[in-house]
Amino acid sequence: MTSTLRRRPAQRRSLERVERMLDECALLLDEVGYEALTTKEVARRAEVPIGTFYQFFEDKQGLVRALALRNLEAFLTRVAECLATATLNHWADLADLAIDEFVEMKRTTPGFAVVDFGEVLLAPGGPSIEGSRRALDGRLDNNVVVADRLRDLIIDLADVPAGPELDRALLVAVEAADAVLKLAFRANPAGDPDLIAECKQLVRRYLATHLS
Repeated sequence: MTSTLRRRPAQRRSLERVERMLDECALLLDEVGYEALTTKEVARRAEVPIGTFYQFFEDKQGLVRALALRNLEAFLTRVAECLATATLNHWADLADLAIDEFVEMKRTTPGFAVVDFGEVLLAPGGPSIEGSRRALDGRLDNNVVVADRLRDLIIDLADVPAGPELDRALLVAVEAADAVLKLAFRANPAGDPDLIAECKQLVRRYLATHLS
């Protein structure tokens, strides 16, 4: 989160204020959407002066980028915790686990239906705000960042060799899952279960075919 802030919160009180602003941002995204979201309302609901908001966030876009990064960290933590206790027959089984966690966050995490890992959706499943596909890193698409972080997680937890083949396979898997899951949430605000199952099958078969 701190890499998206104007300055790092040095004290516990400052960190709590930043977290409150992110929490209220997430709730407001569900209530009014991205376009109606205002920095003034976030500050009011978080009970911080508007000047404090601008100490940590450059603007509304900076706030949403910080929320997206927090979402990504939460997702990776949840996946890692599940992996620690799961029994996987093949490391491609990670696909089911990761998709389940993503879907659960879409259903239950405030603001995640609008801004998951950076792309700002105007409606469930899209379309998105122009430029938001590079919210996590101005140089890279969000899905590239997600694939890179998943690669690091897999290398740490499974006996999978790093290299361009793994990088390419994970990027294709993330892009494919992103597209099908958007379709699932366009079809049903809670995520169409049949399309979610198809997404799992597609990604698992692809990974099992391309990586031993």
